Amino acid sequence: MSFPCGCRCHLPRPFTAHPFSHSASITTRRRQCPRRTCMLTLGPEWLTIILFGSLVLLLLLGLPLVFAIGGVATLFIILLWGPHALPILANRTYMAMDMFLLVAVPMFIFMGAMLQRCGIAEDMYDLMYHWMGGLRGGLAAGTVLICTMFAAMVGISGAATTSMGLIALPSMLKRGYKKDIAIGCISAGGSLGILIPPSVLMIILALTSRLSVGQMFIAGVLPGLLLSSLFVAYILIRCYIQKDLGPSVPPDDRLPSRERIKLLGALLLPIGLIFAVMGSMFFGVATPSEASAIGALGAIVSAMIKRTFTWRNFTSALFITLRLSAMVIWIVFAASVFTALYAVTGAASIIGGAIKGVGDPWMVIITMQLILFVLGMFFDPTGIVLLTAPIFFPLVVSLGFDPLWFAILFVINMEMAYLTPPFGFNLFYMKAVVPPGITMMDIYKSSMPFVLLMILGLILCMIFPGIITWLPSLMRT
Repeated sequence: MSFPCGCRCHLPRPFTAHPFSHSASITTRRRQCPRRTCMLTLGPEWLTIILFGSLVLLLLLGLPLVFAIGGVATLFIILLWGPHALPILANRTYMAMDMFLLVAVPMFIFMGAMLQRCGIAEDMYDLMYHWMGGLRGGLAAGTVLICTMFAAMVGISGAATTSMGLIALPSMLKRGYKKDIAIGCISAGGSLGILIPPSVLMIILALTSRLSVGQMFIAGVLPGLLLSSLFVAYILIRCYIQKDLGPSVPPDDRLPSRERIKLLGALLLPIGLIFAVMGSMFFGVATPSEASAIGALGAIVSAMIKRTFTWRNFTSALFITLRLSAMVIWIVFAASVFTALYAVTGAASIIGGAIKGVGDPWMVIITMQLILFVLGMFFDPTGIVLLTAPIFFPLVVSLGFDPLWFAILFVINMEMAYLTPPFGFNLFYMKAVVPPGITMMDIYKSSMPFVLLMILGLILCMIFPGIITWLPSLMRT
């Protein structure tokens, strides 16, 4: 067998199971290569730079994440070990397919897609409008609360953002709300979908970091409620000070107390569904995969109870589930190969050593947060998880920190990634639903106060780790 450079570098015989085995290190291969032009003579430092540089270049050129990660991984396997090593692609893909927990991904996506079509969001907004509309900023604060409940049912950020953008935004603008508070509250509230369980991103992070999905779900509850409370407090205080920012609903538009009490029935289905999914995991009745099936069935039952279950809504939810699930699963497959590749090239140890060289353990944690924040401004959160988690989590454990605590800090950073320009997903979701007169710069400006509140919440979770770890410690396993 010869390497692509043409030199006659023979691998040890018999050939190991695949090039990513422990015995097939880059250092060993490099010593056996007599040609200085062979790529293996570059050493792990240069291989790391070229590997990640190629990936960043492809992403900046606009290539979809799965093709960028998978293409770079395939190319480097050929360059390093030759075409005979390509069966490793199938091997790693099969290993990823064998993860039973991935069953929960399409289930939770279907749950969210079905709920988005069954009218629950409209009923909750009607309830909030009449209960909180009398307060200055009440519609914006109530929208955040609806997004919080929606996040506990759908598991993805885009569902709450687009739903509230279509339902709540026109109502707030019609009532005289300034566009920065009206847009910002929806963008920020929608981002809670990846922190408040069930969260598809948490499933991917748990698989990558080898943590319990159930514990991670429960650990995200209090931090999610903390951020939601910060958003609501900020909106109410600011609107109280700036009276024209979010005026109250006129008294003539408010319902009498008896009618408002009747509207509370809109909360029965959401609360029941949340308890069925989260309660089953918290009390040890169901695993996350089983809880996802409960949620999917609960979404269908909810649509039937509300008499909004139609064949059109059902098939639409199935197609959305198929499209989003395929995207997530293919990214997992590509990243599985890529992470194994940069592990065997020594890239993981080099990057980990560089971060650990910062010195003090807390400075290492802070450095990781800064890296995640910067990456979140430019890359897809799923890609960030798959590329950085295999490096960061072993380092966190070696420093003596709780990996579950760090995992939630990680997710909060990814939540900020949905709001930070230039490539925050929720910013583009909002652009798709706002009126024509609102520019992308208006959306950027509206999100900045809420990003600062997320940073405050992140700091509080770092200082008081019990916010994250207390509920998981009460779980029945």
